[in-house]
Amino acid sequence: MGSQSYYRDQDDDAHRALASYWVEPLNQLEGEEQVQVFLDAVEQLEASELGLLLESLPVSERRALWPHLPHEARVDVLVAMRVEARDTLLSVLEPAQMDQLLDDLDAESLIELADNLSEELVDQALARMDSQQRTWYRESQEYDEEQIGRYVDHDVVVLPPNARVAAALRMLRRYQSAFTDRAYVVNRKGVWLGEVTLHALLQAEPDTPVRHCLDDEVVPIPADTPVLEAADRIEHADMSMLPVTDEGGRLLGRMTVRLGMEIVREHYEGQLMASAGLDEEADLFLPVWRSAKRRALWLGINLLTALLAAWTIGLFEQTLSQVVALAVLMPIVASMGGIAGSQTLTLIIRGLALGQVTPGNALALCRKEIGVAVLNGIVWAAVIGAVTVLWFGSQALGGVIAGAIVINILVAALAGVVVPMVLDKLEIDPALSGSVILTTVTDVVGFFTFLGLGTAFLLG
Repeated sequence: MGSQSYYRDQDDDAHRALASYWVEPLNQLEGEEQVQVFLDAVEQLEASELGLLLESLPVSERRALWPHLPHEARVDVLVAMRVEARDTLLSVLEPAQMDQLLDDLDAESLIELADNLSEELVDQALARMDSQQRTWYRESQEYDEEQIGRYVDHDVVVLPPNARVAAALRMLRRYQSAFTDRAYVVNRKGVWLGEVTLHALLQAEPDTPVRHCLDDEVVPIPADTPVLEAADRIEHADMSMLPVTDEGGRLLGRMTVRLGMEIVREHYEGQLMASAGLDEEADLFLPVWRSAKRRALWLGINLLTALLAAWTIGLFEQTLSQVVALAVLMPIVASMGGIAGSQTLTLIIRGLALGQVTPGNALALCRKEIGVAVLNGIVWAAVIGAVTVLWFGSQALGGVIAGAIVINILVAALAGVVVPMVLDKLEIDPALSGSVILTTVTDVVGFFTFLGLGTAFLLG
């Protein structure tokens, strides 16, 4: 990661820490004291931080503090909030408040809020925009939620190739709020020709046409590029922004480093939540019954996998009744396989997300992970086998658990590679169900192998 990305990461962490500084007093205070603390927070925090802060409050307090937020900050704060959290505010706005909110929407904010608004309200918002904003909104709708063309930033400096350097510098000074150090040059049809940087303009004569300062080696991001791929492009471009163009080469806007970081953060937040069967857009203070309903499905799936493991154990009920030590040692076998498999699964899911894992290197990955599993399996099987012999005084029992450990770790490593790749091929998020499938495999194989070996060598 470049130094620019590093400092942006540090800045994002600082914002989160600053927002969390206000959470405790706001949750402890009531009435006017709470309002005063919130007003102090409004003066010191940015919109993204205020959104995070409001999400940290119960719904009733969130709604009570909303009217104290300045009108000019409300749209930006709503955009910064998660879908369900912002819906708790939008759903109770008075008609006059909603009317004022619609007046303040631009194309980019409407794209973010459209999921929370009815078609009628979206149409009303569009009717209040100028023609340029409506065009930008409609262009964004040509791309789905996974394509970068939907989220381009239109706050760019655009110049014709014959514009003079002096005029270009005046334009850049006028756009200081856009945090841009370059202008994009397009022809009469809006087709992107290249860019001119502030550094290049400052070195040129004032009356020089900007086409003589043009950098045409910058490669624009196609608007239909998946958002994660676009985020990866800008991370490795060592630039603060990149142009985004449609299939005809026409400039649509720009993608910034900040947007790229937001995309990556939301992606990994989504994977983290999905691993527990949850939605990253969920409100922290979602009503109890709705939260319970969402989690019930995942608990049901977990129950089915647990029943499968229990059924496997039940096949060896007679063995367990005769060799009680097997019941004591069973969790060790399942746990070692589960940990080994989870390590591999995590590496493969990360590799898939970064585009490092493909069918072309799958076989090499399997060989490598099996090699690691063999080495770790033998080492830890020897350790656990020796402990078992010392504990129960049975070399046969030590050999049984050692064999089961080696087999389960090998199967876990193989499953850790194959399961996420198969799920990815089927267009199912590996983070959503990969861990559940892996746990089922390691539990069932571990129990079956351990108890099967126990039946064969201890009761045979």
